[in-house]
Amino acid sequence: MNVTQLLTNNTILLDVEAANKETSLSIVAAKLKEAGKIKDEKAYVEALLVRESQGSTGVGGGIAIPHAKTASVIEPAIGFARFNTPVAYDALDDEPIDLMFMIAAPDGANNLHLEALSRLATYLMDEQFTARLRTATSIEEVIQIVDAKEAEEARPKTDTLENTAAKVKILAVTACPTGIAHTYMAAEKLEEVAREKGYAIKVETNGSSGVKNELTAEEIEAADAIIVAADTKVAMARFNGKRVIQVPVSKAIYHTDDLLEKATDQNGPIYNSTNTNTEMEKNVSQGIGSQIYKHLMNGVSNMLPFVVGGGILIALSFFWGIHSADPSSSQYNEFAYMLKTIGGGNAFYLMVPVLAGFIAMSIADRPGFAPGMVGGLLAITVTNEAGANSGFLGGLLAGFLAGYIVQGLKVVFAKLPKSLEGIKPILLYPLFGIGLVGLVMMLVNPQLTKLYTAFSDLLNSLNGSNIIILGIVLAAMMAFDLGGPLNKAAYTFGVAMLDTGNHYIMAAVMAGGMVPPLGVAVATTLFKNKFTKQERDAGKTSYVLGASFISEGAIPFAASDPLRMIPSFMIGAAVTGALTMAFHIGLPVPHGGVFVIGLIDGGLKQALLYIVAILVGTFVSALLIGLLKKQKVNTI
Repeated sequence: MNVTQLLTNNTILLDVEAANKETSLSIVAAKLKEAGKIKDEKAYVEALLVRESQGSTGVGGGIAIPHAKTASVIEPAIGFARFNTPVAYDALDDEPIDLMFMIAAPDGANNLHLEALSRLATYLMDEQFTARLRTATSIEEVIQIVDAKEAEEARPKTDTLENTAAKVKILAVTACPTGIAHTYMAAEKLEEVAREKGYAIKVETNGSSGVKNELTAEEIEAADAIIVAADTKVAMARFNGKRVIQVPVSKAIYHTDDLLEKATDQNGPIYNSTNTNTEMEKNVSQGIGSQIYKHLMNGVSNMLPFVVGGGILIALSFFWGIHSADPSSSQYNEFAYMLKTIGGGNAFYLMVPVLAGFIAMSIADRPGFAPGMVGGLLAITVTNEAGANSGFLGGLLAGFLAGYIVQGLKVVFAKLPKSLEGIKPILLYPLFGIGLVGLVMMLVNPQLTKLYTAFSDLLNSLNGSNIIILGIVLAAMMAFDLGGPLNKAAYTFGVAMLDTGNHYIMAAVMAGGMVPPLGVAVATTLFKNKFTKQERDAGKTSYVLGASFISEGAIPFAASDPLRMIPSFMIGAAVTGALTMAFHIGLPVPHGGVFVIGLIDGGLKQALLYIVAILVGTFVSALLIGLLKKQKVNTI
């Protein structure tokens, strides 16, 4: 498939203006929607911003290649914009961008589409190509320039790895989270600079369409050095005993010369793997703190569907009465009983085991999953004499314990004969992993239970100003990073407290999470001159997202102006959190937003006070945004 089948006349914008990074993304996304390529512009821009949070797609030289693979895309497409005034973009070279190629791929895009998208990414490494794009006088000329470049690249090239006269032989692997743009740009840049230096090189790409140009065992054995430029998992065990340089994928694009010189330094590090199979390992260049955070978030993100789905089902069961799921109550309703059994008795029951299982899997890959799940299950089933368990705290411990125990088992079993390789994942890891994790959890869980119970009792005993301070802190955490680690920590804490019977925490947490999107929605309505048209349109959607307790709805606004928006969100949320605690409002369900306000403990009066608390915080946030945010000159 040709690139110009994806980059068409109706997806190109020439000489437009954008005030900032988010606006530039919104402008091009709007063009793709106008062309019928995406169905949900806001959701697509949010997906782009999520990708930006993993590393800027501003690749230097005034070029940005934002990209996302999401269900918001109807069909694969490329949007192009040339900006009159360069836009600040947090690019790798800290320079503004004036050219943007936006790559849109739907979930399940076929290989032909992905290959065309990746080819475009490599073209942008050619400075003459981008120079011609900057001087093009019409949309038609842009198409002609791309066609000409594609014809040029279609000519056969010599495989530089076969250049036996080269003084150095280098192998490389490139991979980025989406596997669309940076993966192939890094490969192109490495090949280009290596040719200039007279090095033989072969680059394996781990892209969305699979592994291409895969390195063979013979090539690995003969290589002088190996570069792994990756922001995601790659197969590392095959490089055991070789000189390996591990860097983020952006380093291969922007610091190629330095990277190649470092790779050819005979004093480079030797990679040692205790894993003799080809399972995927994490990039070890990350710090311990970053690794722990990623493992934790892997557990939390996989746990949340059980929390949300189960919580809403529990909430629905209450519509027949607060005791409608109790067969001994006069309010009993069989359908309500089924909903609560599904949500609370099963979905919620799996919450802690799933958390522990996926933390362990993040650490030790698939062999860690079963020991983690069993450890998490023991955390909620092994109780003390009072019938209490260690809950969420025990699940956290079980997940990390299982992951690192299995990693240790890999080291121990690495010395076994290769003929026994096949029994490791099906016998040795499950047997010893589950056994060791189970024994440790059986021993430590009673002590964890005491700690967890004491902590819960302390929270339940809080009153007056203490509980108000707690509400302020938790609600502000919900508003700080909008789905990030602090937000998830506060939310998970609120969910855990529901099991102890403390409903006040969840009320403060949910209200605090609703304020940022509601606050920005109100601000876009009251202070229209402070926002672009695209931002005002996004603000309308934020009403629904905020009312549904989806804090992430405020992410695009926070990303575009964090110094003004985030403090405004936090202050408004903190006010709401303080009020919910002062009003002694309890919420027995973990999700639902305005749709579960009728379930507030205490009936109609408390429900009305809860609405008041949310509205006060919302307007505080909106007024602060209006006060702090600068007026928009460009309201396109």
